Amino acid sequence: MPIQHPEDQQLPHPKECGDKAVTLREVAFSYPDGHQALRSINLEIERCEKVALVGPNGAGKSTLMLQLNGVYRGEGEIEIMGLPVTEDNLPVIRARVGLVFQNPDDQLFSPTVFEDVAFGPLHMGLPEEEVRERAEIALQQVGMADYGKRLSYHLSLGEKKRISIATVLAMEPDILVFDEPTSGLDPRSRRSLINFLEDLDLTLLVSTHDMRLVQEVFPRMVIMDQGEIVADGPTEQLLSDPALLTAHGLEQP
Repeated sequence: MPIQHPEDQQLPHPKECGDKAVTLREVAFSYPDGHQALRSINLEIERCEKVALVGPNGAGKSTLMLQLNGVYRGEGEIEIMGLPVTEDNLPVIRARVGLVFQNPDDQLFSPTVFEDVAFGPLHMGLPEEEVRERAEIALQQVGMADYGKRLSYHLSLGEKKRISIATVLAMEPDILVFDEPTSGLDPRSRRSLINFLEDLDLTLLVSTHDMRLVQEVFPRMVIMDQGEIVADGPTEQLLSDPALLTAHGLEQP
């Protein structure tokens, strides 16, 4: 039986901003030790939206994000652009939902930067010429076009974060999911990353404690606490409610 690659499968692509990109219905998840990390999560994100996911440590933010491409599987229904997150659909969904981890070393493991960025397209079964083109474009997008021959482990944290983003962009995803993108960055690297996120023309879901980042980049904010969504609305409105922020371990920027 021939191997089926993600590009052989059909995923509905929303044609316009405003179409549904992510839908979660009554999503719940418990870890093997019995701890319930998510409770009755209902959430919709539209194409082109930039949404910040905030809340205290242990709120369930990372667990929720890992549901979107099937790393964790719990109860309830999840759809990515209308396609259910099921075992059969995981290859194509993982090509369309790009997940960037907090620690870039979790994503960089090849001898050179170029090989790291080319890894995903290569294992999609794409022709060598297209793999090279995707990797080069992705490196250009993150401002690292001259870094292809560099060794990833010699780079600064900010440079590693950009390369880890390029590894995901090379897959040409429709949705980008970030976990604490500005964590550990110096002011210059942080500002550079913020400018990049502002200019990025993709659906974004970002988990962060950086409330200034949220204020600058994300028009919509979702607050989680104890595995539940406790508030969801315009960032400006929620940030103007100090009692709400304090109740859920957050500070005004």
